[in-house]
Amino acid sequence: MTIEFSLSSRQRDMQAMIRQFAESIIRPEALKWDREHGIPHDFLRRITMMATSMGGAEAMGANRGAGEQAEPDLETRKKRQMALSTAISAEEMAWGDAGLLLCLPGPGLGGPPVRASGTPEQKKRFFSIFEDMSTELRWGAYALTEPGAGSDVAGIRTSCRKDGNHWVINGRKCFITNGARAAWNVVFATIDPALGRAGHRAFVVEKGTPGFSVGKIEDKMGLRASETAELVFEDCRVPEENLLGGEESYKTKEGFMTAMKTFDSTRPMVAAMATGIGRAAYEYAVDFVKKNYVLSRPIPRYAAIAERLARVGRQLAAARMATWHAAWLADQGQPNSKEASSCKAMAGAAAIRACIEAIEICGAEGSIAAEHQLLEKWFRDIKVYDIFEGTGQIQRIVVAKRLLPDLKSF
Repeated sequence: MTIEFSLSSRQRDMQAMIRQFAESIIRPEALKWDREHGIPHDFLRRITMMATSMGGAEAMGANRGAGEQAEPDLETRKKRQMALSTAISAEEMAWGDAGLLLCLPGPGLGGPPVRASGTPEQKKRFFSIFEDMSTELRWGAYALTEPGAGSDVAGIRTSCRKDGNHWVINGRKCFITNGARAAWNVVFATIDPALGRAGHRAFVVEKGTPGFSVGKIEDKMGLRASETAELVFEDCRVPEENLLGGEESYKTKEGFMTAMKTFDSTRPMVAAMATGIGRAAYEYAVDFVKKNYVLSRPIPRYAAIAERLARVGRQLAAARMATWHAAWLADQGQPNSKEASSCKAMAGAAAIRACIEAIEICGAEGSIAAEHQLLEKWFRDIKVYDIFEGTGQIQRIVVAKRLLPDLKSF
């Protein structure tokens, strides 16, 4: 298979534009947003309007909004290279501040399952609210994780049962990005835990639905600027027309497959964000060494530092290529589950190593001196990229299952 990663002139221009924006506008505010645990709505509104004027939020990252009712055909996706362009953009935005990217208005992680499994009426209804956000910002969200079911997606316990022309949902979801402020959440529940994946159902639960409430907002170690919420469902009555895809689609394991399709779309974007954070730390460390060491002197420690930085650079470059490969496959309409998991596992590990090496190379001041506070922030931010959207261990299991489908030990 021939894989072309020669970026188009449009993609290169977009990459350079977002890098400049991230350097001059985003990064100077990143520490303030981190300390204040949020980003001002006025700033988010300006970003949203800017993305709209540039022809779509894919130019600013992964949170596309307006115009999502119509799923582009395969030839259009190949021509526009939407997934690859979004991955390139997400990396540059995360290089500036990953928290901002997660805060951008739009359907967010809730978009892929609605696009993949929603009926035409559902797509029109739920995406149309993002077409005009000039006066009110709106978010969508994706609610799968539970206190007892994170990596084990098949083990969710949030229940659902049919009651007349409604479904009644009971349970809790945790660690939901933008869950509290979302106009709607894609919520996964089960008709019977004993059925495993076959019992899963996916619903679009709108804000204000009776029985739906927001629990605590998490006080996190990293990505503090983004909102992470607990969602509570107590006899929550959801109209039957909000069952994603309609009842006919659940004669097979469609509920579980909806969740998995979402991961195939979002894992490359998460990998791109991790690569962006890792690159930020790596470039910072390289600049620090150039400014503070007399590299022309034949000191063994300098050679060891150079080797460490070179190794980090190679790992980040490999993670980027793996991410672009997974996104490219999505643009070609080809299966990419193995590649999506591979790049997610690679990028999380490479970026964590980049942040650790950067702090160690900069010495004690790398974590405490005022001029190095970004290093400390990136170190806090990066850990979750080896956890959410499936841990690194889970990604390696997914890859192993694709390589050796008959292996029974997993």
